[in-house]
Amino acid sequence: MSENRSGGSAPTVLRIVLGKRLRQLREQAGLSFEDAARAIEVTPLTVRRIEKAEVGLRIPYVRELLRAYGVSALEIDDFLAMARQANQPGWWYTYRDVLPDWFKAYVSLESEASVIRLYEPHYVPGLLQTHDYATALFRVGFPNESKEEIARRVDLRLRRQDLLTKPEAPAIWAILDETVLRRPVGGAEVMRVQIDRILEALEQPNVRIQIMPVSVGAHPGAFGPFHQFRFGFSELPDVVYTENLTGATYVDRPEDVVTYLEVMDRMSVQAEPVARTRDILGELRKEL
Repeated sequence: MSENRSGGSAPTVLRIVLGKRLRQLREQAGLSFEDAARAIEVTPLTVRRIEKAEVGLRIPYVRELLRAYGVSALEIDDFLAMARQANQPGWWYTYRDVLPDWFKAYVSLESEASVIRLYEPHYVPGLLQTHDYATALFRVGFPNESKEEIARRVDLRLRRQDLLTKPEAPAIWAILDETVLRRPVGGAEVMRVQIDRILEALEQPNVRIQIMPVSVGAHPGAFGPFHQFRFGFSELPDVVYTENLTGATYVDRPEDVVTYLEVMDRMSVQAEPVARTRDILGELRKEL
């Protein structure tokens, strides 16, 4: 279900997946929420919350639920190992002082995605930003924060970029509006280095970038930025993320996600082909 998050904690992707698997196992066993609740001596609401990943996976509860669902001992051991892993805080936990609650879900989704498609009409995506570019943005976005707090936010953003070079790095397909590269963030030298960073990212086989020229005029994504995540788990549908000043919306209803994907596909046709991106970036860099 589409969800508007402005507060509260966010579960890891693995916890969401295991919650869905528990629901599937319960339904396959022909048991109701009430039946499952009696097996672990809790209320039906607790079982619902476990399946929706709204609470942690308490190992004793999970073990008894799996037994009640007729799962074999070996499969139970494997499931419990994943449950223990899912209960561990994400690497971003140490940045909780500068990480909004509504953005924790984003970092979890980003960390586990196999494909990330995105459209950005305003700024270079966080996964491709340089230190100085990110610093300039945060200084504008958080004018009352100290240098130390800004530095923490920048560190978190740069740490997220580790996923681009991990062994099973996700495929990144970004469409950037031309205005992203013409907007002077931090000055000419910062922008030159930032364009160099994008050119460097293009050397990676998993990174694909297109530029949407201003000359195209109106296009279907002009209403604002959005990011779409796809995963290697059959239990987890595609998720689309949109953001505002005080929160974010996570969309996973198939009929809604399809709308975003259709828009992305149409924009990929309107934008300059990937083969032209390097030349366009080079031309823009010379203008700085």
